Amino acid sequence: MGAGAPRGAGGPGDGGGLRASLSGLTTRGRSFVAAGIAAAACAYVLGQGALLRVGLLLALLPLICVYALHRTRYRVSGSRRLTPGRVPAGAEARVQLRMDNVSRLPTGLLMLQDRVPYVLGPRPRFVLDLVEPGGRREVSYRVRSDLRGRYPLGPLQLRLTDPFGLVELTRSFSTYDTLTVIPRTEPLPPVRLTGESNGYGDGSRRSLALAGDDDVIPRGYRRGDDLRRVHWRSTARYGELMVRREEQPQRSRATVLLDTRRLAFDGAGPDSAFEWAVSAAASSLVHVLEQGFSARLLTDTGSAAPGEGGGGFSAGGQESAEAAGLMMDTLAVVGHSDGAGLSRAYDAVRGGGYGEGGGDGLLIAFFGDLDDVQTELAARMRQRTSGAVAFVLDTAAWGGRPVPGHDVVPLEERLRRLRDAGWTALAATPGVAFGELWRQAGTARIGTGTSGGRE
Repeated sequence: MGAGAPRGAGGPGDGGGLRASLSGLTTRGRSFVAAGIAAAACAYVLGQGALLRVGLLLALLPLICVYALHRTRYRVSGSRRLTPGRVPAGAEARVQLRMDNVSRLPTGLLMLQDRVPYVLGPRPRFVLDLVEPGGRREVSYRVRSDLRGRYPLGPLQLRLTDPFGLVELTRSFSTYDTLTVIPRTEPLPPVRLTGESNGYGDGSRRSLALAGDDDVIPRGYRRGDDLRRVHWRSTARYGELMVRREEQPQRSRATVLLDTRRLAFDGAGPDSAFEWAVSAAASSLVHVLEQGFSARLLTDTGSAAPGEGGGGFSAGGQESAEAAGLMMDTLAVVGHSDGAGLSRAYDAVRGGGYGEGGGDGLLIAFFGDLDDVQTELAARMRQRTSGAVAFVLDTAAWGGRPVPGHDVVPLEERLRRLRDAGWTALAATPGVAFGELWRQAGTARIGTGTSGGRE
């Protein structure tokens, strides 16, 4: 179900049967049983029938309550509503719990407890007093996290007590929800980067399927097609009606490359260099998708999101929105890789899925510490693109320590070598907003091409 739909409907588990329910006797309930047994023993010794009846009442009352609660647990259903299911770091999500008494008897005192990770806040607890037959109770709480990730909510626990306080049973529902906390993003200024063009519109190039009778790529006739588009030569060849394909608008392509190597970053937490890079990559993806690009997220491991089809690039329309969600989900859980180099990312950019003409789209990269070999490899990625901009982070500037044995090229030297290769390279330092760096990238000249990558 999508965010906002009831989740986890159903009753608690059986918890091991009636024998397990006996373990729910409270101190008061155990005292009643002990007192009843003692009274019954004294009545037997003394021959007092009235005392025996009192003893049996004291001993049986907690057992009757156990049996009643044991039966009641199957007649209480619960559901959870999480809105929304995906939030940026630092934002709140609302969780609504609903309990329904589907039995013919009132429930007595109920306590609800939802299990949540400690990073989302304290464990919520609610007390519900006497839910009438067929009644419903709704309560809600809010969760937030400053750390991106995927966090399970649940299972919901229900604590049942009898009116006398003799028995207290805890049962758990079987289902749970997942809250996805994606990186923070910031709106970026609409700058013009070489290597891009509008996704659609008058300024977009178009790929004409009909370049001439010999170059036509026909398709089968579909009901409603204009008969003026029938290609008679192909119809005669295939023995069925064939029509010319319409011209297809081309979309600019953009690749966002995120360096996740453990060697490249040091430190952890919301203010670390790696978290800055993840957040900046998310902001870049949101921006290029809003500008009509077909985009993909690429890491140093060579894996691409939203998928490998079509080089990993997103499609248009509703599929583009789904791809954006998938890329944000990927960034929500991305961590450090154990790779030592950028060779897989280089191969992915070189192959690119840009078509036979080579990769001529826009490349936006976020690099950590680079040694001499990786600096050269990063510089060569520019060759397959029509525009490339790199945001280079220095571990030392962010308070980290380079990995021993990893000979890091000084920041200024990295920037110089990337710029010599045609990159627009900017240093990402602590305290500088990514939006300002993006504006600086827009004012600089990126590459020499003037047309975006086309599908």
